[in-house]
Amino acid sequence: MDISFYGLLIAVLIVVIWFWNSLYVIKEWERGVVLRLGRMQPDAKGAGLRVVFWPIETLYRIPLRIETLDVPSQDIITRDNVSVKVNAVAYFRVVDANLALSQVQNYLYATSQKAQTTLRSIVGQFELDQILAEREKVNSKLQIILDQDTEPWGIKVTKVEVKQVDIPEQMQRAIARQAEAERERRAKIIHADGEAQASEKLAEAAKVLQTQPAAIQLRYLQTLTEIGIEKNTTIVFPLPIDIINRFFKSGT
Repeated sequence: MDISFYGLLIAVLIVVIWFWNSLYVIKEWERGVVLRLGRMQPDAKGAGLRVVFWPIETLYRIPLRIETLDVPSQDIITRDNVSVKVNAVAYFRVVDANLALSQVQNYLYATSQKAQTTLRSIVGQFELDQILAEREKVNSKLQIILDQDTEPWGIKVTKVEVKQVDIPEQMQRAIARQAEAERERRAKIIHADGEAQASEKLAEAAKVLQTQPAAIQLRYLQTLTEIGIEKNTTIVFPLPIDIINRFFKSGT
């Protein structure tokens, strides 16, 4: 009687231990990949309380949330032979838990290495001016290439951004001189354009004064008014142009 009681107690204890080891709570942002005697089950288990027949089955949790990957600074030579250091950040998530577990040993490490090599190869195809001015184009190409390479692993790369581009100090001074020369060129063009527009307006004004002789008298009176607005010691002696013309004609 005692032996049967202890045997039943041991059996119940074994069942409790087995049942406890077979219970898994999978979070909402996780999926459970089950291996049954080494063979992967086609459907990953969703969120909630799940029973896995231990030790026949083994469950691996794979997170589905977006991962932030900091790509270390890479020494890159651009297409115009400028040495730069570029770092970036990549955002990706697992879309197929089975592939992420079966196709690559460590998908986080593999994606990090792939992002570094892709950053070196893609950025090296652009010139320095394109990297600095067309950042969105570089980011888009990085995202497309990296997403294609990681798709067999069940990973979706949502975004890749170049964070910082470090260029040599000598190149920084050259870029500063180039920018200064560009600003001077624009200033000269704007000044020349203003002179051209002013000359056109003066030519139009001369045509109007030529057809309307009384207009020059009005302009003369307006000038006198502007001079006499403030207190000054300026003496204005009006001399008609007709008298000067007659004087020159009589001299000849």
